[in-house]
Amino acid sequence: MTDAVPRDPVLSTSGITMIFGGLTALSDVNFSVERGSITALIGPNGAGKTTFFNCLTGIYRPSRGTMVFSPEPGKSFGLKKLAPDRITWLGIARTFQNIRLFNNLTVLENVLIACHSRMKAGILGALLRDRRTRDEENAMAEFSYRLLARYGLGPSANHVAKNLPYGAQRRLEIVRALATRPSLLLLDEPAAGLNIAETRELDDLIKYIRANESLSILLIEHDMSLVMSVSDMVYVLDYGSLIASGPPDEIRRDPKVIKAYLGED
Repeated sequence: MTDAVPRDPVLSTSGITMIFGGLTALSDVNFSVERGSITALIGPNGAGKTTFFNCLTGIYRPSRGTMVFSPEPGKSFGLKKLAPDRITWLGIARTFQNIRLFNNLTVLENVLIACHSRMKAGILGALLRDRRTRDEENAMAEFSYRLLARYGLGPSANHVAKNLPYGAQRRLEIVRALATRPSLLLLDEPAAGLNIAETRELDDLIKYIRANESLSILLIEHDMSLVMSVSDMVYVLDYGSLIASGPPDEIRRDPKVIKAYLGED
């Protein structure tokens, strides 16, 4: 287990505890994501990984502890009392284990909806359709087309989302999250349901995003080959408690992790 402290955390939590009735889903979780890194959170089913994501994104409010988000150096915000839309506006975006696209809308429309979180025009502008609002909408459409093209979905822009192959739907959900222009991208089991070839493409995609989008990535994943390939740092949850953290090679050899999750050879 490493004692290294991130030099510049984009996210740090201290003592995060989440209690549902008499059940403790998270217990005293201290966690950080270094700016520009890919950090993985792994553990058995039911370990509390998605609950942790839900706390970070305002779906749940932790029973105890603090969560501090720093979208850029010198700016920090406590997340504990913020609503999900405010957290998105600050710069945290996420995907879900079960794909949550707007299935009957086009690929482009899915991305445009995400862009609205950054629009300056309010309700009045939308009603009056003034020039400033129209210009902003045109810029948003151009940005969306460029984003889709960058990630290989340009030819599918006008296709209905539900008609895309499963791997392309996964990619679209990630692109839609990127459309909010986050500083921190949370990926909840992005390899779920993908075949071997699609998982290799996802590996390349995650590395490409980190290299080209100036953001940090926090990843929940069960595919250990993907985790070990893309991650700079790995945290391990078991029964709601952190049992290890460190670089991938160190985690791979940790006896506690092998016993709780990776399994004996």
